[in-house]
Amino acid sequence: MEQQALVLEAHYTTHIEGTHLTLTQAQKLLNGEVVKEVDPDDVKELLNYGSAFEFVSSYLESKAPITQGLIREIHKRLVEGVRGGAAAPGQYRTIQNYVVNSSTGAIIYTPPPAYEVPILMAELVGWLENEHDIHPVIVSGIAQFQFVHIHPFLDGNGRTSRLLSTLYLYRAGYDFKRLFTLSEYYDRDRSSFYHALQSVRENNLDMTPWLEYFVEGLSTQLVEVRQKAERIMRADALTLQYQLTLRQHSALLYLLQHGSITIQEFERLYPGINRRTLQRDFSIMAKKNLIVHEGSTNKLVYKLTDGL
Repeated sequence: MEQQALVLEAHYTTHIEGTHLTLTQAQKLLNGEVVKEVDPDDVKELLNYGSAFEFVSSYLESKAPITQGLIREIHKRLVEGVRGGAAAPGQYRTIQNYVVNSSTGAIIYTPPPAYEVPILMAELVGWLENEHDIHPVIVSGIAQFQFVHIHPFLDGNGRTSRLLSTLYLYRAGYDFKRLFTLSEYYDRDRSSFYHALQSVRENNLDMTPWLEYFVEGLSTQLVEVRQKAERIMRADALTLQYQLTLRQHSALLYLLQHGSITIQEFERLYPGINRRTLQRDFSIMAKKNLIVHEGSTNKLVYKLTDGL
């Protein structure tokens, strides 16, 4: 599950920024497989995030403080070699930058001038290391907003802010075996994500709406992690009880999550396996009274047997 969480976080955090990889492609790439006919920059951004996430994980084990050097190293790993190298990996910007509407090109936010960036980042890091009176979930949410508000780098600020926020949560004991992914929640409705951030600037820097959104996102993801863990434990128990194969276990997990499965959906889980072989898996599971089917021959839908 931890590896799957990394795949989800890497995929969704880069997808927010405009990459076009599918989740399946992302999973294959992070597993070291070659995927053809994809944008090399999209691939590099994804793999860079995997590298940065692993760096953060090892940094956590050292119990070292959050520093500007750490943040710059995270940024370097995220953007190095991507989109022509124009992001100045690990270096604070020395010119003015802007946040623009990707559809219209209109400027929606002008960050602080470049000469203020080192001062503002020193203040942010100092606050993170010395804040003990505010709940760590709230601190994490504030840090994410404040980072994108400063916008210290030419590019990659969003990805860096989300990884910094996640790092702070992990360090404060909210790592939950690193199974949750906030970026998945953000990517489901990007307009709500950006609106929550922009609402702070439109309301005299009142962070309440953003923090409500942030906490709701964390809560939603943790509930989903619990539900996913429960499905896996249930599938494992049934697999042991009914002596199922790995493919049949995968079909069972899909059923527990979605409520039904078709042969076409099973084929998408195992694209290299002959349809007749997959149909045989369904037949075996049906003979063991694990599943039943509904519909006509060409449109069969399989569901769990009542009571399971």
